[in-house]
Parts: sequence; C-alpha cells; structure tokens
Amino acid sequence: METLSYEIVINASLQRVWDVLWNSETYTEWTQFFGPGCVMKSDWKVGGKTYFLNAQGEGMVSTIDSVDEPNQIIFKHLGMVDKEGHEDIHSKEVIDWSGSFEKYILIDLDGKTKLHTEVQVEKEWREHMNIGFTKGLEVVKTLAETK
Repeated sequence: METLSYEIVINASLQRVWDVLWNSETYTEWTQFFGPGCVMKSDWKVGGKTYFLNAQGEGMVSTIDSVDEPNQIIFKHLGMVDKEGHEDIHSKEVIDWSGSFEKYILIDLDGKTKLHTEVQVEKEWREHMNIGFTKGLEVVKTLAETK
C-alpha cells in the first residue's frame, strides 16, 4: 500500500471548494476521470456509511473517519459493493486494502484555498488515481472559480 498526494490552489473560499467537492452535481463532474457517472451517497455521519459508486452501482463502501466542514474530511474504505448492492467487507481481496484512507484537507490562504488530497492505494491503482485526481482537481478549480 502506498500513499499518493495531490495539491492545487484555488481562487475561491474554503466553503465554495467544499461545496464543489461534495455537491451531487459537481461531484459527478470532477470524478468523471475515475469513471463516468460516479456518485457518492453518504449519511455524513462519522462511523456511518458512505458509498462511492460508478454508473452501474458498483464501487466502494466506506465510512467517515472524521469531518470538520469546510476544513477536512477523512474517509476510511471498508470494502466493495456489487451492482446488486451487496457489500463485501470480508473477502481476501478486500481485507488486503480495507482500512485505507482518503483525505481531503482544505487550507485557507488569504481567501484562496489550498486543496490537499491523499489516498492510500495498492500499486496497481497508482496510474488510475494519478489521472483521476490530477484531471479531477483541475475541474474542481474551474468549477469553484467560475460558478
């Protein structure tokens, strides 16, 4: 498992960047590079359930480890979800990476926002994450600065 990190400075407030990250319409826009039609469904509770799903309803089941809107949110990935909605949190494939974190930290720079993200992944996902986050954070920047 390795930790990848990405940063971008956005000419918008912390709250504006937060809203672009987690609003259902803009979430789908900036996550398109991970796969078309991505959605996030969450109860927004620490220890609750959060789902990161593709257009077919498959993806990951996670939980919020900590949240401090609009400054940071840390997700802990627990397992996979198949298109029938069944959760797998016990198979060997899942156990290998279960407990990995995905972090979003927003830092105020006199009215601008530095968005720092970190994700823990297995090596085979490195290129996918690099493309998704590099292109996706540029979309976050564009959306936050223009809408």
